[in-house]
Amino acid sequence: MSNTNKVLKSGIWYTISSVAIRAVAIITTPIYTSMLTPDDYGIANTFNFWIEMFNIITCLCVVYSIGRAKIDFKEKFDEYMSALQGLSSSFAFLVLIFAFIFRDTISVLIKYEVPLVIVLFVYLCVYPSVEYMLQKCRYEYKYKENISISLITCFGTIIFSVALILLFNDKRYFGKIIGSILPTFLLGVFFYFKILLKGKTFFKKEYWVYALKFGLPMIPHALALVALAQIDRIMIRDLKGDAAVGLYTFGYSFATLLAIFTNAIGQAWLPWFNEQLDAGNKDKIKDIQKKLVLLGIFLTIGFITVAPEALMILSPRAKAYWVAKWVIPPVALGTLAQYFYTNYVNIELFYKKTPIIAASSIVAAVVNCILNAIAIPRFGYISAAYTTLISYLFLMLFHYIATRFVLKAKVYSDSFMFLGCLFAIVLGLSVMAFYGDGIQIALMRYGFAIIVLGIFAFIRRNDIIILYKYILEKYVHKASASK
Repeated sequence: MSNTNKVLKSGIWYTISSVAIRAVAIITTPIYTSMLTPDDYGIANTFNFWIEMFNIITCLCVVYSIGRAKIDFKEKFDEYMSALQGLSSSFAFLVLIFAFIFRDTISVLIKYEVPLVIVLFVYLCVYPSVEYMLQKCRYEYKYKENISISLITCFGTIIFSVALILLFNDKRYFGKIIGSILPTFLLGVFFYFKILLKGKTFFKKEYWVYALKFGLPMIPHALALVALAQIDRIMIRDLKGDAAVGLYTFGYSFATLLAIFTNAIGQAWLPWFNEQLDAGNKDKIKDIQKKLVLLGIFLTIGFITVAPEALMILSPRAKAYWVAKWVIPPVALGTLAQYFYTNYVNIELFYKKTPIIAASSIVAAVVNCILNAIAIPRFGYISAAYTTLISYLFLMLFHYIATRFVLKAKVYSDSFMFLGCLFAIVLGLSVMAFYGDGIQIALMRYGFAIIVLGIFAFIRRNDIIILYKYILEKYVHKASASK
């Protein structure tokens, strides 16, 4: 198989599997909403914030070094991955000891029981190993292994969550939390030893220094991203209560289904992007990236169109959750802006300019916190979705400025990307104008979206035809010929 076909096949299957797995998680949401009150649902999901927040510190963000390390340490990549894991797990264990000593203080800070505090930091000692293995498979185009890991995590989470929710009947949120992290914990233990045995290197100064140069400047960036994605839930919980954060989380979680599409596409093309930029093929990158921009816009508008009915299907017996539909359009548009700005982050990572990434993200996070503090008390939890959109637009602008005027790197068609984002926002909010109740207004919404997307598809028909013919020739015809 040629390298081009390997890259394309890996990208397609990675995208399909990511979307399918996330779709399974979304489809099973009615199980959780029927078993948990909005308060319990909010408490369980807020715990994910603390996992993400503390993981950034315990793993030292060295995961960001993997893409570039695959180029710099081609023949010693397994050795590098093993040392990378040794570095992050050593620091995570030190943090675990610290957390155990100050467990009561941390419990008060994060508002969870002491047993959950201990569970959290034990989990963080091995959790990064799953991400390291996923990244390793991705950069080696081992999509089958990647899919298998994701499938085990997905279905394991569902099975354990349901079982433990029933077991902890008096504290159902407790069962949901443990059930969600147990499969990943078990996989993390397995991959920890697998990576270590494969690379046979726990410590090597060259690798640890290389990883830390990437990771340490990225910690503020990663904390800022978590703040952008999660701090609104903490602020809603403090200002409006657990029920409000439960409703917001439900709508936000559905909107992140779009992020699974966009993240899968972005992650699938990242190894190819690094290879092409390393070879100096900027024109090829620009051409493909334009098509990915259009694909992102198309997916976002379609997603916003079907959101109200999809929420009803996901929670048929929990009508109290349906009001969360108003959260989805701005969050989905924010996800699109995130999809766009990641293109600039990829450039900054390639050139090893991680402090620039951190500075841009911190400013955007501060903007988000200020806007939340102003909007949530006055306009309620739905306003947090709009502050998220505004913050991601700022982040996109900041990273653009950093790459064009600090790094002086011209890789993409920037005007095309910004105009596309503006077009998507106007169109997405226009679709939301048809979010009222009743069949008639729903038909008007679908009619409006079909007409606009139809015109959009007609204008870009050449790109669609090229993609269709390529997939048909490479996979459908090839599969038929092999039978």
